[in-house]
Amino acid sequence: MKLVYVFDAYCGWSHGFSGTLREMVRRHPELTVEVVSGGLFTGPRRVPIREFGYVQGANAEIAGLTGAEFGEGYQRLIADGSFVMDSEAAARGVAALRQAAPDRAAELAVDLQRAFYLDGHSLAAPATYRKLAETAGLDAEAVVAAFESLEAQAAANADFARSSGLGANSFPTLLAIDGERVTVLARGHATADEVDRRLAAAHTA
Repeated sequence: MKLVYVFDAYCGWSHGFSGTLREMVRRHPELTVEVVSGGLFTGPRRVPIREFGYVQGANAEIAGLTGAEFGEGYQRLIADGSFVMDSEAAARGVAALRQAAPDRAAELAVDLQRAFYLDGHSLAAPATYRKLAETAGLDAEAVVAAFESLEAQAAANADFARSSGLGANSFPTLLAIDGERVTVLARGHATADEVDRRLAAAHTA
């Protein structure tokens, strides 16, 4: 059995799920965690953030429910309103980080979201990945090169297709996959204890 975490790096609810994800990784070191990017802001949804009028209200709900932080750098982006969230670029970044340290994919996904939601760094900027890689002790030049590569673009497209194939049409979605059996452990918000109960049931099913 393995866990598959389908998220979007620009999704506030995925950011709110970070604590649960970290706790599940801590509790279950025996389980591989595959991280897959969803395409929340692609195509016509790549517009200035001011056009998503629900964002601030949703963030307040996420913070109240999960304790997730939204930092000053991010708040400045919201106030300005011109920033465009591009899930395709973020998915290329996830692919580059995942390639550099596949066994740390969940940890790096959380770090990537913190770069945006706390510090307000663009997930389309190579400098963001350089800094993340350096902080994580990875080869920063290799990560940036991977982010800018055609292979990362192909990996992003493959992630979007896999997300769709798994039926993960909202983010975050956490799945347990055992052979052909797929169990939904969480969609949106869930505590680690709630996920653990569903995981235990999946083990015994």
